[in-house]
Amino acid sequence: MSLDDFKEKKFAWMSNFQSGDIPELPWDQFEWFVGKIKETMGLDLSGYKPERMKRRIEMLIRKYNCKSYKEYFDLIMKDNKKKDEFLDKLTINVTEFFRNPEKWEELKKTFLPELLKESGARFKAWSAGCSSGEEPYSLAILLEELKAPLTAKVLATDIDMGVLTRAQIGEYEERSMVSTPLEYIQKYFIVRDGKYVVKPNVKARVQFKRHNLLQDPFEKGLDMIMCRNVVIYFEMEAKDQLYRRFAESLRPGGILFVGNTERIFNYRNLGLEVASPFIYRKI
Repeated sequence: MSLDDFKEKKFAWMSNFQSGDIPELPWDQFEWFVGKIKETMGLDLSGYKPERMKRRIEMLIRKYNCKSYKEYFDLIMKDNKKKDEFLDKLTINVTEFFRNPEKWEELKKTFLPELLKESGARFKAWSAGCSSGEEPYSLAILLEELKAPLTAKVLATDIDMGVLTRAQIGEYEERSMVSTPLEYIQKYFIVRDGKYVVKPNVKARVQFKRHNLLQDPFEKGLDMIMCRNVVIYFEMEAKDQLYRRFAESLRPGGILFVGNTERIFNYRNLGLEVASPFIYRKI
């Protein structure tokens, strides 16, 4: 069991305990809700693992003492804050700067210099499912460290406008900094009122944009794609489709950087090779 799965099961157990162990709602109500969300919001939840989605949505249903999915649906249609909260809970937005630091050091020493040498000022990376922005900003810091051209940019996308807004502000708690080298904190952050604020030169390299991985088109010719600890929430069919589309979006020689709980078993069929654990290169 992954750490994220453990956290979710613990959260679900606590939610049930606090609400008097209220039983699950019927599956036909959940399926109706998924249909209504697609119809009204254009958001297709069918690619997500249904058990995970159902469990998470019913936490919110219990939170507001709703008796059914319809009652909760009516609630979020009338209240934009509750609608944003619903979107926020679709994915676990837990991340940090330089998560798994040894992989970031490898990027800095080996892969990014190669990519920058090949693409130079045209370098473009995509942080897919960027959550609150720690990972795209981590990459931007490495670009600063390597003195990449100012035109070397990172596109950072997520389905959740709430986390994108927080990412654009670029203000973080200490827990987000646990894996960040002290020298990077001193060079690239302003410490203010116990918060760590990303400096303008790092912010300037990152463009944030709303994007639905299961529905929206992907850019082509990218030097690098980061999608870490996102795909684990999808059903196998959606997962395979995403990896295929990521591979198609990379230029030859470009790399795909995934999370330390994720592996692409059919990478050869996608035209990829293993460049290093959790880093794949397009052949």
